[in-house]
Amino acid sequence: MIKPILIPLLNTNEPEALLAGLHVVEGQLVKPGDMICTLETTKSTADVEADSSGYIIGLSAKAGRTVHAGEVLGYLADTLEEEIPENRSEPNGGDNRGLVEREMPAGLRITKPALILARQNNLDLTTLPTEMFITESFIRSRLERESVSPDFPRAQSPFDPTAIIIYGGGGHGKSVIELINALHAYKVIGVVDDGIPTGESILGLPVIGGEEILSEIYAQGVRLAANAVGGIGNIAIRMQVFQGLAEAGFACPALVHPTAYVEPSAHLSAGVQVFPHAYVGSEARLGYGCIVNTGAIVSHDCILEDYVNISPGAMLAGEVQIGGGVLVGMGTTINLRVKVGRRARIGNSSTVKTDVPEEGIVRAGSVWPE
Repeated sequence: MIKPILIPLLNTNEPEALLAGLHVVEGQLVKPGDMICTLETTKSTADVEADSSGYIIGLSAKAGRTVHAGEVLGYLADTLEEEIPENRSEPNGGDNRGLVEREMPAGLRITKPALILARQNNLDLTTLPTEMFITESFIRSRLERESVSPDFPRAQSPFDPTAIIIYGGGGHGKSVIELINALHAYKVIGVVDDGIPTGESILGLPVIGGEEILSEIYAQGVRLAANAVGGIGNIAIRMQVFQGLAEAGFACPALVHPTAYVEPSAHLSAGVQVFPHAYVGSEARLGYGCIVNTGAIVSHDCILEDYVNISPGAMLAGEVQIGGGVLVGMGTTINLRVKVGRRARIGNSSTVKTDVPEEGIVRAGSVWPE
């Protein structure tokens, strides 16, 4: 068995992307969820992950090269002896060109196979979440969920636009509950947590189950969720929760505590959480799922990519750029125009004066560079 690894279409107006990072080598064995590469367009950055197990064979590009949506980057094979196909173009690409080229909703990020499958089944693309990459497996799951026998139509529960669930009942979960209560805009249904027994109470809210209950909650008309898993020790856990919520059909609204201040020109993506007495400056841009914790300052023109966690009391000067999945520790100071690479960790009470590389570590209390 051999399966192509296709370059996804990140932006309908940009069929090309920069192969910013290649995280596998020829012959490497990968598992579902392992990162294969990082792509960049003028509007977004995204990781491509393996959707099944296999050996990487037939890699056709190196980091730094421009690639095209639908291009075969390589293959996942059951064994290293599998023969690489002579024709590396996407199967049926020409036959499905019209399905791909039709106009799509703004902000939708979807792989070409997923797009073809969705349009072949007349799926309304405006119903797909924009806060995640839509894969072929996601579309298949959605189609299975929505398949209804014509003789037995499925009853629709009333939709409550204020109903919301909290996913995660730990320390960050309590902070999120207090934030939402302070807004007086949502009706919290309960807490979903995979490690706390059902029926326990957290700040007066019942634990109603784990991930397995999401489909039932959705069927009851709830469409909103808050990811209350902080992910300080392992950001991948927080990312997985967002993925699971999106696949179950939930949207994660941006939440800003009444005592925080966000300048009108700042942009907050879905899933952002801004806690008490924090400040977000002019034309700052916060990516999906970012946390700006209590008393933190994100100054003017800062750019935070997806899943950045700014801890209490941290201060970012103007035009700072923070890569995806970075943890900035408590009381940290990051100087003007500094760039911090993806998945870096900035220790508590440190001072960062120059750029930090990807996955770099700045020790607590230190001055970078040391």
